[in-house]
Amino acid sequence: MFTRIFLALTFSATAVVADPPKIEAASARKAGSYWTFDVTLKHADTGWEHYADAWRVVDKDGNELGLRNLAHPHVNEQPFTRSLSGVEIPADIKEVGIQARDNTTGWGSAIKRIKLR
Repeated sequence: MFTRIFLALTFSATAVVADPPKIEAASARKAGSYWTFDVTLKHADTGWEHYADAWRVVDKDGNELGLRNLAHPHVNEQPFTRSLSGVEIPADIKEVGIQARDNTTGWGSAIKRIKLR
């Protein structure tokens, strides 16, 4: 009985501490007054119960400048790239960060920096 309970707790804990989405690549390009970001994520999506569900553009202080929600799991499409356009970045900002999130653990601690040119 103890062994079954221990194994159940072990497997439950493993699901909760799954790796956050990894930002494989990110780029930015300016079109007029706005920016478009292309971000490639890799994540061990398992379906609706655990998947990468968003990424965002942040300034150096962590303030959100743009958000790209991901509408569904990408179990069979890894890594995958999605874009976000129409992002307004103040002229004095020369570098931004990209941060990814999954629907079980929230925002990952890793932030990929991009220089704006």
